[in-house]
Amino acid sequence: MEKLGALAAFGTALCWSISALFFEHATRKVGALAVNFWKVFFAFFYLAAAGLVMRGMPLPLDASPREWLFLALSGIIGFIIADYFLFNAYLMIGSRITVVFQALTPLFTAVFAFAFLGERMRAVRLVGMGVVVCGILIVVASRQRGGERAETKGSAKGYLFAILSSVFQAVGLLFSKTGLSDGYSAIAGTQIRVIVAIAGFGLQALLMRQSAEVFVAPARQAKLFKNIGIGSVFGPFLGVTFSLFALQNTDAGTASTLMALNPVLIIVPSILVLKQKVKAMEIAGAAVAVCGAALFFLL
Repeated sequence: MEKLGALAAFGTALCWSISALFFEHATRKVGALAVNFWKVFFAFFYLAAAGLVMRGMPLPLDASPREWLFLALSGIIGFIIADYFLFNAYLMIGSRITVVFQALTPLFTAVFAFAFLGERMRAVRLVGMGVVVCGILIVVASRQRGGERAETKGSAKGYLFAILSSVFQAVGLLFSKTGLSDGYSAIAGTQIRVIVAIAGFGLQALLMRQSAEVFVAPARQAKLFKNIGIGSVFGPFLGVTFSLFALQNTDAGTASTLMALNPVLIIVPSILVLKQKVKAMEIAGAAVAVCGAALFFLL
């Protein structure tokens, strides 16, 4: 089951890479908050259908208070708080530099899992983690543009927010793992996180007085709305479900490392779908990261 969990983590990164292609354009059109709300809204119904088919239960009515507590906290921390710091970091220092700090999430996850859950990664997996993180950093660093570096110079708050985003993502993963420690369904666990996220993003829209922009504007643009719906299949539905399954069946550090591969995996669709040019260093970094990932499966 451990290698199956690692495979699910790899599948998570693949799903998140695909979802990014659908969410990127939508986010530019209607904003991050609107996309975040609607993606979890769509995911709720996908998960309800999956729960009905696979569990005979469309809602997580069989979750214990403990499972609700930890998975709800995971939804608040992972979906809402981490994304708050993430998107503000995008504004302050740019997305390319922010993504560099996202590569630190596996390291934070492994440290926290060791400190609070007593998890110990095997030496070969620690090596694999280091290789994967190095590969991701090479890929992301090679994409940086001179103009963006000049704009972001000296933005200490932006760097702090980028680091906090990685920290809260790691904490959210640990709460998810704790909530699923008794073998509870990954589909139902994802649904609990999504329910909390819907409420959180909806409340955020009301408090920020962006009701029309969040709840109405996206639904008026049919193609954009369709893209959010498709992206939700791969993001908060399949991607997050795979991530919880991975956390159930392998250590948190391994799962987090393989889930962090999406900057590498997105290279191929970027070439084939978006027709983007890829630098030699990106290909080299991808090769390094894939070699590191292979250590989790071969040894």
